[in-house]
Amino acid sequence: MKQKIAVLGPGSWGTALAQVLAENGHDVRIWGNNPKQIDEINEYHTNKHYLPDLVIPESIKGTKTMAECIKDVDAVLFVVPTKAMRAVAREFAAAAENQPLIIHASKGLEQGTHKRISEVLMEEIPADKRKGIVVLSGPSHAEEVAVHDITTITAASEIIENAVYVQKLFMNSYFRIYTNKDVIGVETGAALKNIIALGAGAIHGLGFGDNAKAAIMTRGLAEISRLGVAMGANPMTFIGLSGVGDLIVTCTSIHSRNWRAGNLLGKGHSLDEILENMGMIVEGVSTTKAAYELAEQMHIDMPITTAIYQVLYEQKEVKQAAKEIMLRDGKTESEF
Repeated sequence: MKQKIAVLGPGSWGTALAQVLAENGHDVRIWGNNPKQIDEINEYHTNKHYLPDLVIPESIKGTKTMAECIKDVDAVLFVVPTKAMRAVAREFAAAAENQPLIIHASKGLEQGTHKRISEVLMEEIPADKRKGIVVLSGPSHAEEVAVHDITTITAASEIIENAVYVQKLFMNSYFRIYTNKDVIGVETGAALKNIIALGAGAIHGLGFGDNAKAAIMTRGLAEISRLGVAMGANPMTFIGLSGVGDLIVTCTSIHSRNWRAGNLLGKGHSLDEILENMGMIVEGVSTTKAAYELAEQMHIDMPITTAIYQVLYEQKEVKQAAKEIMLRDGKTESEF
């Protein structure tokens, strides 16, 4: 059935997901806080800053007010940076007049609280203004979804019927959705893989080869699993789409902002310079701090995360950080 969907956040991923929904025949509105960007979407059907080659379906309507965007919708898709999620959720809650399903497709941990995004949404959106919460995550670049490249991701919810609803919303010949009940695992994998992508980019920037890249991805997955399981995740989730799948795509592609930022770090550029020139949020930078603090609090061994934290926040040289990881005491591979 045709559904009314509000997309909050007209960045690259929000725009690409709005396109999928529109092409599947749904009524899609998209909201953002930049009036010029909304005018561009409505007048020219483009979003040049984020997806310069995309022609947006004319059926997608840009809105400048939250109330207009979410009026009478069946579902609301949050696709905003982690640092903005709480504020946007509050704005939604203040304007909401019905009880739509809440979906989010953002990846990160909140600074300070270290909370997952679904936890932030539950805190800020009263139960009578949400039908449930579904996490949409997995190995996906907006640039490839926009040109109908084959993509598979996961819809996770503790209430499986809600995940199946989201599966049906998005499924088509190029965009395949699997369902999962492990919200903790899916969100944790989505957030922490950005940290490892920074490291993978840095390894490349230093000039190391495929052996080093395989090492950081594999041992990075071990760290992600350790923290995720300690938080309550199902360990099997980390060998799925939102675990190893998302890790592969983010650690190996030039489309990945986190990989590009890490690559520049490895080449000797400063973090401030990189972030100033990137033009988009690099979620891994803030997530590294949150994950490092959370691991310290929970006494979880995360040496790669610690090394990247030291590079980002303590100005340690990338090459020195890599050397120190290699010279740690020997371990058994199966330590968990």
